[in-house]
Amino acid sequence: MKPPIPRPVSDSVAPCVILVWPQLAENIGTAARAMMNCGLSDLRLVRPRPVWPSERAAQASSGADAVLASARLFDTSADAIADLRHVYAASARKRDMEKPVTTPRLAAAEMRALIGRGESCGILFGPERTGLENDDIVLADTVVAVPLNPLFSSLNLAQAVLLLGYEWFQASPSLAPLKENEGTSPPAPKGDLINFLTRLEAELDDCGFLRHPQMRPTMVRNIRNLFQRAAPTDQELRTMHGVLTCLLQRPHRPPGSPEVSRDGGDKPPVESV
Repeated sequence: MKPPIPRPVSDSVAPCVILVWPQLAENIGTAARAMMNCGLSDLRLVRPRPVWPSERAAQASSGADAVLASARLFDTSADAIADLRHVYAASARKRDMEKPVTTPRLAAAEMRALIGRGESCGILFGPERTGLENDDIVLADTVVAVPLNPLFSSLNLAQAVLLLGYEWFQASPSLAPLKENEGTSPPAPKGDLINFLTRLEAELDDCGFLRHPQMRPTMVRNIRNLFQRAAPTDQELRTMHGVLTCLLQRPHRPPGSPEVSRDGGDKPPVESV
């Protein structure tokens, strides 16, 4: 029994992705994967070169089968956008026509506003080798250009779909900001942290690390600031207490005794010249 095909997690209404004359099945598959990454599910293909449906596209999609299964085929770009009210054309090339040009981020915000008013949107992507032709771009309301290195700004098809899809996904008002992983151990109470620091400082006094009176206040503040910034948890403080206890129980070598090397052999004491 085959596992169920995962369904795309998408907004109730989202822009469609229109691939005009896509040349390679693998590129259609990776574009579908990028769409599903970003919650997009409406894929439209204008005269795809590969025979459709394509097993190679399915393999390249890495599980975005639902996007491919619902893809619709059209003979022309005009047919593919007929039901849309606003069309964006993804293109990096300068064209000899007057068109508003925007970035993916601004386009995503515009589409959010338009779709919020019930006005459908779509994004045209051209074939891999040449990009969109002027006859396709003239059908669009706005050109979307990605601000990249002007000496090398070309993107492959899946990259372009992912970039615009990502900006659409990030523009969601319901998207919560990323948070740090929350562990099971809560931050230690400040009293416990201060008790550990007091113990640590006492041992550093005893071993002579804080032996310079004029430098001691600064060194103590540095140590305290380090641990305060780390915000250790209860468990981490217990570990540090254990580390300190273990170090204190370690036998001390008398001055001038040979050091033990990592390979187990003795090292002679280093003589000062």
